[in-house]
Amino acid sequence: MTPGHDFSGKRVWVTGAGAGIGYQTALAFVHSGAEVVGFDLRFGELDYPFHTEVLDIADSTQVDNVCQRLLAEQQQLDVLVNGAGILRMGLTDETSSADWLACMAVNAGGAFNLFRHTLPIFRSQRRGAIVSVASNAAHVPRVGMAAYCASKAALRSLCQTVGLEMAPFGVRCNLVSPGSTNTPMQRGMWRDESGERNTINGFPEQFKLGIPLGKIAQPQEIADAILFLASDRASHITMQDIVIDGGATLGA
Repeated sequence: MTPGHDFSGKRVWVTGAGAGIGYQTALAFVHSGAEVVGFDLRFGELDYPFHTEVLDIADSTQVDNVCQRLLAEQQQLDVLVNGAGILRMGLTDETSSADWLACMAVNAGGAFNLFRHTLPIFRSQRRGAIVSVASNAAHVPRVGMAAYCASKAALRSLCQTVGLEMAPFGVRCNLVSPGSTNTPMQRGMWRDESGERNTINGFPEQFKLGIPLGKIAQPQEIADAILFLASDRASHITMQDIVIDGGATLGA
């Protein structure tokens, strides 16, 4: 059992559960007693201790089919975690239409596709918690990350709107916005073994500050915040966005 959290008897959906933050989040919910369904484009060779569903959350037809099947089997849903995300790099005028649309479709559109099926369940139950993984890039501009920044900012605004709409039904909707975190996505940005140290030190030429705490986050640290926001200990918290970046945005 994860200390301080008991999700026994709770049903939890986590997108992006194949790796990184999504995987650690799904695992943490399992360790806290929850029945977890994880969604992702692919699942590797790991022996996942939760039910897995291969799903492209950007494909509304796939989402319709999978959600309808799962909700027909079990209508209860207590927590939704929108953890799936992709990164496409490039200066604004060098970003292809395909990369722009892909970021929007996955990072913001994926949550929207899930909301169309899950919000009616939460509303009818008059309870539930939603936590979405945005990014500190939704709070401050990043050189060469136009599509990613815009899509995560869109997700942030979408989730705050959902929080406002669902509050009368006792349903809470919050976000976490990680900074640099030790995930496959982050490691893919590093060209060599100096990548982590360079990230911590910052990139002044890109107007990107370093990390005051002197380290990048581990996925479990993000998962801990997600579990808190989904738990009864956060029962009076909604429409909030917790930035978890070691101080890199200086509180922005």
